[in-house]
Amino acid sequence: MTRTVRKAIFPVAGLGTRFLPATKSVPKEIMTLVDRPLIQYAIDECRAAGIEEFIFVTARGKSALEDYFDSAPALEAELRSKGKTKLLDILEDTNMPSGAIAYIRQQRALGLGHAVWCARRLIGNEPFAVVLPDDVIAAEKPCLQQMVEAYQETGGNMVAAMEVPPENVSSYGVLDYSREDGNRVTVSGMVEKPKADEAPSNLAVIGRYILTPRIMYNLSKMKEGAGGEIQLTDAIADEILGEGVHGLRFEGRRYDCGSKAGFLQATVAFGLARKELRDELAGFLEELNIADIAAQ
Repeated sequence: MTRTVRKAIFPVAGLGTRFLPATKSVPKEIMTLVDRPLIQYAIDECRAAGIEEFIFVTARGKSALEDYFDSAPALEAELRSKGKTKLLDILEDTNMPSGAIAYIRQQRALGLGHAVWCARRLIGNEPFAVVLPDDVIAAEKPCLQQMVEAYQETGGNMVAAMEVPPENVSSYGVLDYSREDGNRVTVSGMVEKPKADEAPSNLAVIGRYILTPRIMYNLSKMKEGAGGEIQLTDAIADEILGEGVHGLRFEGRRYDCGSKAGFLQATVAFGLARKELRDELAGFLEELNIADIAAQ
């Protein structure tokens, strides 16, 4: 019998070097798509999936991320005095109840698996989600909610998966699978960042996971994988013959906001999705396109 997924780990200790100089003082996770930080999209997705406890694995220089989820009494009082209730409602979504959020320091950058392992004492003997805020997924039903619903049927471990161009597989963990059942696959093998000609498929793992507590035991072996790091993919692969691993082809569009191009694409897409911005932004993009054609 499967158990409720109540906890989520957010590995946010990275330096965000691809976005320097902005990330010299601003954590990448609170860079904004339109007017909401990346981390807010991740939190909202988790809340929709029933997550109640939020565990952030951070590093030095991430205090602004911690402050974001704190209350802002002076700002709230100012808005209240001016009757700006809509803005107060927006702020309310950024506040976290006392005790719902915890911060753990990853003192050495030893890979995603190591970051997840750092939260082991707060996970205990429960299944848990891992969410990478860099992967922003636009979906009618939030991706993690789709996974939680599928997990209720399968149990074991589950990863979000999507097809990627074969030439891009070396940037992902890649699945080998033996059986398909609708949008789910039964995983028979996992390889972290394989060469294109050695990849078992082009079905890649992206930043959403539901994992059993046994994963923490596997990670505790500190087995070095690709790049000399502790790879979460390897720890999950160790469970293929144990509690099992499933991949879910989620419905929705994923934006890789860990890259500049992906971040810009997401900004445009989320801007166009906003009713109050759509016409002006679409008009501007059309003007740019006309100007580009004329220049050619």
